Amino acid sequence: MRIDSFLKLVEIKTKIASMVPLMLGTVYAIYRFNVFNAKNFLLVFISLLCFDMVTTALNNYFDYKRAAKKEGYNYEQHNAIVRDKLGEPRVITVILLLLGIAVLFGVLLYINTNIIVLLVGIMSFGVGIAYSFGPLPISRMPLGEVFSGFFMGFVITFLAVFVHIYDRDIVSLTLEGQLLFLRLNIVEVLFILAFSIPAVCGIANIMLANNICDIEDDMENRRYTLPIYIGKEKALWLFEALYYITFVDIILLCVFRVIPFISLLALIVLIPVKKNINLFRKKQTKKDTFEFAVKNFLTICGAQLVLLLVSSISSLINLF
Repeated sequence: MRIDSFLKLVEIKTKIASMVPLMLGTVYAIYRFNVFNAKNFLLVFISLLCFDMVTTALNNYFDYKRAAKKEGYNYEQHNAIVRDKLGEPRVITVILLLLGIAVLFGVLLYINTNIIVLLVGIMSFGVGIAYSFGPLPISRMPLGEVFSGFFMGFVITFLAVFVHIYDRDIVSLTLEGQLLFLRLNIVEVLFILAFSIPAVCGIANIMLANNICDIEDDMENRRYTLPIYIGKEKALWLFEALYYITFVDIILLCVFRVIPFISLLALIVLIPVKKNINLFRKKQTKKDTFEFAVKNFLTICGAQLVLLLVSSISSLINLF
């Protein structure tokens, strides 16, 4: 398989959606807990990247297998299996190799941390596979935005924080006699959840924009996504509302001093974000306007990341 075919199969450009929450969680751990574990960061990075490629390749493979409409941009150009005439055995081999690497590094990460990482990893792997595989995959239901937003936005961010502070008991699972105890530092977990909201909403909107652009094709291919259930107009309203939620969240995070007040400067990016929203509202196609959802995600989370990184410079100097 040629490199360009592989990169198209796994849609390498979309991997930024999982890498951004990883970086956000890492910088959050440095800022709030003054800690950075290089080995754990490398392990989670490799495992996450490979598994993200697995889920994308699986999704493209099953879209190819289940497609009822076998012409048009989404089938002939967007899917690498069709565009580059990739043989099914080769595609399956690539998927299994990537999965093996993801599992291997995930196990190494568990060995280097604790049972919470293993349980979160198993749950994430299960959802990732169920997203495309099975008689009723998540991607063909009106739940894709919820699952992708929660797992890629919050779970990845949480895991990115946790691998650095696994020994500080913000979440712990212990067996005492015949009793199993799950202990949570509720405040810290809620803070991480609130911190991840921009990533959650941004990733959910990438999925939502994708499904809005594909309404007609999805109906022909029997993919009953959220925009098909609620209608295009309500889906566009939801698309816009999720961005405004992220800005309200950033303000509240600053008010409660979860992140520094300098993070309020992120509100400036509302200007280009609003412009992109308006452009997407005028026209919704995968080829022409889908990219605005990706740009908004990178703009908001990029501003959040840079501003938190600036506030963490003194911690970084001490750590390195």
